[in-house]
Amino acid sequence: MGAVQVGRVDATPAAEAMLKKLADRAGPLLLHQSGGCCDGSSPMCYSQSDFQVGPSDVHLGVIAEGAVPVFMGEQQFAYWAHTHLTIDLVPGRGGGFSLEAPEGFRFLTRSRLFTDDEVATLEAAGPVERGTAWAAAHRGGAITDTSGAVWNRPATAEQLHELHTLAAELGEDVPSGMRYGEAAQQLEGWRRRTRRTPVIVDVRLPDPADA
Repeated sequence: MGAVQVGRVDATPAAEAMLKKLADRAGPLLLHQSGGCCDGSSPMCYSQSDFQVGPSDVHLGVIAEGAVPVFMGEQQFAYWAHTHLTIDLVPGRGGGFSLEAPEGFRFLTRSRLFTDDEVATLEAAGPVERGTAWAAAHRGGAITDTSGAVWNRPATAEQLHELHTLAAELGEDVPSGMRYGEAAQQLEGWRRRTRRTPVIVDVRLPDPADA
């Protein structure tokens, strides 16, 4: 017999039925739960084309017959890492841009503690997958050269300023030591969440000929 696999997330039939209905209309979906206040503490449903997960997102698993990936902000995950999560659907209208809001329902996360055996299995499986790794594997990252100079150079002052501005609005935190590529992906996701038009900043690397 193979090793028993332990999942971190599943969904109720009602939630899966709603996800199928929304996917028929909006295409591939994802769920994201951040550590922010108000709407940020609930699972939010987005079209995959409208939300870019980043390095501060944790991929928990997939629901709805493997069609909908579920992500959680890393600070929220720090509190929920030892719990199994179930995405449910309840009457009510959530705020923000979650796709189920117009239907008169909202998604809700229910939880239970993992057993000691489940915790041991999860620890043996290794670290959780980050949003950037999932994006690169499933649809390509916003910056594909994750090993080159573009990705690895420090985030610009303009990027950091906008990151901190959006983080304050969304109730998020900006990870320290972000690189250019990580900042670019995080900004793309947060801009989509606030539906802002990106500010185009022409950032040029120093020309060696000018040295």
